Amino acid sequence: MRTTVRDVMTTQVAAVNEKASFHVVAELLIRHGVSGVPVLDDDGRVRGVVSEADLLAKEEFKERYYGDDYRPPLRARVRHHAGSEGSGRRKALGETAGELMTSPAHVVTPETPVVQAARLMDRHGVKRLPVVDAGGRLAGIVSRRDLIKVFVRPDQEIKALVAAAVPPGVDVEVSEGVVTLAGAVDRHSEAMTAARVTGSVDGVVAVRDEMGWKRDDVADIPMWGGA
Repeated sequence: MRTTVRDVMTTQVAAVNEKASFHVVAELLIRHGVSGVPVLDDDGRVRGVVSEADLLAKEEFKERYYGDDYRPPLRARVRHHAGSEGSGRRKALGETAGELMTSPAHVVTPETPVVQAARLMDRHGVKRLPVVDAGGRLAGIVSRRDLIKVFVRPDQEIKALVAAAVPPGVDVEVSEGVVTLAGAVDRHSEAMTAARVTGSVDGVVAVRDEMGWKRDDVADIPMWGGA
């Protein structure tokens, strides 16, 4: 039931060799309409990622050190005091993708769950992740837009997956990804498990728990109730 990166990734990837020039990188970003591309060594292994921000570091550096009456923006001043000035200067003086890139790259494998990929993007503030095989070679790329694909899974497909996972007696209805669970089960714990399992199905936007149970084994009090 868990969608992996393999299910949503793009295999046709714009990438550059680490020896590619500044101009080649800039032209590639413009031609493909992307904000960053993987940087590869001669064996196709991912060394890093070069982005628009990496290229713009050169202009920022030029303005800072050569411009007249120029006051660096707050972001640049904070970076300087935080000790990352050396990295910015290195990129600003870089002429090749290998010198301009951010390294090491944050990567995933085709078997990585999409939830884990989304968390990695959020943690590191990136919009896409290179996908690598067991040898570290580029196999594809996955973007935030790709990850959203799991939420457009057809309702009937979601219903079939949920119905197969919950106990008998639970009625399942799905509308635009929102799953409603109704009916009755023997124990409160069964209802709780059914709702939790349903929420873990990729494509489920929300779960509405309208189930009842005959015995509250959570509190160990015989009753008829609803969640």
